[in-house]
Amino acid sequence: MTSPAHIAMFSIAAHGHVNPSLEVIRELVARGHRVTYAIPPAFAEKVAGTGAEPKLWNSTLPGPDADPEAWGSTLLDNVEPFLADAIQALPQLVEAYRGDEPDLVLHDITAYPARVLAHRWGVPAVSLSPNLVAWEGYEEEVAEPMWAEPKRTERGRAYYARFHAWLEENGITLHPDRFAGRPDRSLVLIPKALQPNADRVDESVYSFVGACQGDRGAEGEWQRPAGAEKVVLVSLGSSFTKQPGFYRECVKAFGELPGWHLVLQIGRHVDPAELGDVPADVDVRSWVPQLAVLKQADLFVTHAGAGGSQEGMATATPMIAVPQAVDQFGNAEMLQALGVARQLSTEEATAEALREAALALVGDPEVAARLKEIAAQMAEEGGTRRAADLIEAELPGR
Repeated sequence: MTSPAHIAMFSIAAHGHVNPSLEVIRELVARGHRVTYAIPPAFAEKVAGTGAEPKLWNSTLPGPDADPEAWGSTLLDNVEPFLADAIQALPQLVEAYRGDEPDLVLHDITAYPARVLAHRWGVPAVSLSPNLVAWEGYEEEVAEPMWAEPKRTERGRAYYARFHAWLEENGITLHPDRFAGRPDRSLVLIPKALQPNADRVDESVYSFVGACQGDRGAEGEWQRPAGAEKVVLVSLGSSFTKQPGFYRECVKAFGELPGWHLVLQIGRHVDPAELGDVPADVDVRSWVPQLAVLKQADLFVTHAGAGGSQEGMATATPMIAVPQAVDQFGNAEMLQALGVARQLSTEEATAEALREAALALVGDPEVAARLKEIAAQMAEEGGTRRAADLIEAELPGR
């Protein structure tokens, strides 16, 4: 038995960043470790439910239910808030952990202060990545072309100058790109099947542990309606849900299909009245217990976030991927290349295109066989228990 340690986890208040870590945290607590979890108040209850002790701090980032437009539209719009938030969060976190320094730091990829604190405290840091990671050649193939234009602007140069200065103030000489994108040690909480160029990922740094899904009964149950021959779940996750036009196309595509039942999650930014007349076989909700529905669904129309993509694969559900932002485009391409999904842009996702893709995917024996094979591979990746074993192996003196 590993002797109990104090392990500190750091994340931001976003479902897609907190949820993947929760089962790992629950397992570490069950093994007798004291786990603190630094998180804004919106997620305190969810974190406390794992047995971890929330350490609260106030964030300047848009909250978990913010309008997606609050994140802006350009690369700099997307990254500047994380740096500004990190700079203002660090003094709060220094205070929260004064006299209570941990033996090991765990952190989400967005939690920049965590790596700074681990450096200050002289303890190991392990990144928990909820999405794809950098491969050998990633910088040249993806990051440099993406950043070429922003780096030429005054605003881009100011962003990097501010990042450099903050790191140097804290005794860190790494370049900001390396600091943010190249951890010393990382557990990847997605199946290897979802990772682009997986053969070029350095597995001495990155360990793929796959989906860490536990009992999600607390989220609620879902029962397939009697007489539903086929069930389709449509969900664009929790952030990028302001798409009334797309939802109307989904109602048109599946609401009139004989024998089909549509579960339509529309989030908090769309009024059901915007959907017009909805047939009886369409169940419109602001939120659903996604995994419970997917276990009984025949098709998943998803934004292809990392969490949804792997839940679709783990439950062997064929997918139509309609990516909205960031890593979702890459995930959608991977799902299509794996032969388990069709990718459509939001503009292409008309009722006709959705229906055509659905009928081609559902009932295709090759798609079903491929999903079964991937679900079996995922089960072998080890999930929660392996993640906890690897974290314990990083504790000082082990």
